[in-house]
Amino acid sequence: MTDDAARFGNPRLPSETITSQSHLFPLGAQPVNKYDGGSFQQASEDNFAILKGQEASVLLLTLQPGGIREPHWHPSAWEINIVIKGVAAWVVIDGNGNHESFDQHVNDIVFAPQGSFHYFENRGPDYMTIVIIQNTSAPESKDNIGIGESLSRLPSRVLSGVFGVPADTFDKFKKIDNAITILRSP
Repeated sequence: MTDDAARFGNPRLPSETITSQSHLFPLGAQPVNKYDGGSFQQASEDNFAILKGQEASVLLLTLQPGGIREPHWHPSAWEINIVIKGVAAWVVIDGNGNHESFDQHVNDIVFAPQGSFHYFENRGPDYMTIVIIQNTSAPESKDNIGIGESLSRLPSRVLSGVFGVPADTFDKFKKIDNAITILRSP
């Protein structure tokens, strides 16, 4: 008979999960982070104690019609996305130069690898809601690099070289100090 520990690994429960904290979390009752274009609520180690040390967080994100999840990447997390209402129009670009555009429908799953550049938007006439599961316990604000903040930090001459337009083109761009997270298309 094979030893169970050899077959299945050490069955020891991680000390972080031995807690008097509840395993139930009222995600929909959390404070809403509101933006022009949508909102999100999050369970992370900051507000759901049992997640501390577990490398897990969950977002419930809603986009209004025309709402956009800012193009971004997560340096230390992958994410799994499940649409529960509406349709999300996606672009994902990975580190191997692969890029893909597609529509995600209710109950479809999208995997965005760690470090991949991605975004989604709501092009439909109704609200779109998506559940995002990430392998980080950090809140969204601590593991998100948005395109607006990134481009705002680069000198106009560098952007001119990349895009092949005059440097003063970028002098007119709004300067952004942090990730926008959610915005609305003009």
